[in-house]
Amino acid sequence: QVQLVESGGGLVQPGGSLRLSCAVSGSIFSINDMGWYRQAPGKERESVAVISSVGTTNYADSVKGRFTISRDNAKNTVYLQMNSLKPADTAVYYCNADRVGYITRLGIRRYENDLWGQGTQVTVSS
Repeated sequence: QVQLVESGGGLVQPGGSLRLSCAVSGSIFSINDMGWYRQAPGKERESVAVISSVGTTNYADSVKGRFTISRDNAKNTVYLQMNSLKPADTAVYYCNADRVGYITRLGIRRYENDLWGQGTQVTVSS
């Protein structure tokens, strides 16, 4: 009953910008940490940026100063603004929600842990 839906990926030239969005659907009453991860071909999934429920952020060294994570708690949405993109940023980007509290159709409060979106492709190439 809870889904993470990503959008905003695509093809961009080096030096360009993209903004990713991830909305959590359902009757949500709480979300802990939210983050963006990425996986390039032949590589393991890595953390890109994480934001807590009160706005504390943490970034991978490779994206510091270029990427900005933010969230709109009223919309249950997390964003990743990516500037000065490099070919090395090419990957499938995944949204993650650490712990989501929601209300079922029967009115019961439940929690889901470690939820992932379907992934969105970001390709940086000239």
